[in-house]
Amino acid sequence: MFKSTLNINDLKTYVMRQINNFFPDDRLSLTDPLLMKSFNQAMERSEYCFRHVALKTYHDKDTTFFSHLHSDQYSVFLWFLSNSVWREFQDAELASKMFYLNKVLNGFICMYDAEMPNIFLVLHGGGIVLGKASYSDFFVCCQGCTVGAVHGVYPSLGKGVAMAPQSTIVGNCIIGDHSTIGNQALLRNKNLKSKSLYYRDIDTGHHLILQRNDSSWAQTFFNVPIPFEV
Repeated sequence: MFKSTLNINDLKTYVMRQINNFFPDDRLSLTDPLLMKSFNQAMERSEYCFRHVALKTYHDKDTTFFSHLHSDQYSVFLWFLSNSVWREFQDAELASKMFYLNKVLNGFICMYDAEMPNIFLVLHGGGIVLGKASYSDFFVCCQGCTVGAVHGVYPSLGKGVAMAPQSTIVGNCIIGDHSTIGNQALLRNKNLKSKSLYYRDIDTGHHLILQRNDSSWAQTFFNVPIPFEV
């Protein structure tokens, strides 16, 4: 079962009013035929994503929830919406407004044509910048996280990669499955094996790697086992 605080028509009106309020150029209409298909796709993608999340505000007792007033959920929904508009209709203007709206409201910066996975989680969003890297399912990012390029080269992230607050991954990095980037750690042009914990020592400031055999941090946020590719 999927429960939303707004039905699809009310949600469409809500989002379009926000867009027209922030970008009052009178170039968007609620009757635009591309909107309903895009909203339906975004809701379907959000439901699929949220049903895998273990947090009870997302999924509990066979019911998946979406609230337009839950800012982390709304960040993910708006990204799916902007991406659906771009994939289906190549409407750069409308997709840009949705990207910009997400940036203004939620501090979530991820371009509409990025290749985000089907299942990912934003925790306490704000100041998150996700560049056009290669992402995999069960990705987790927290406030202040950055994924970006060095000389045009972006990272590649495996399944179940989690980024703690204020952490950064940039450049030519291949991150193995079930790996965690710790608070304020900077990973630049460096690979990590699967099940790695990469962290910044709070006393010395040095960056260290710890190989772990226990469950990954990302797994604690999802209600299905995260696949592991050897």
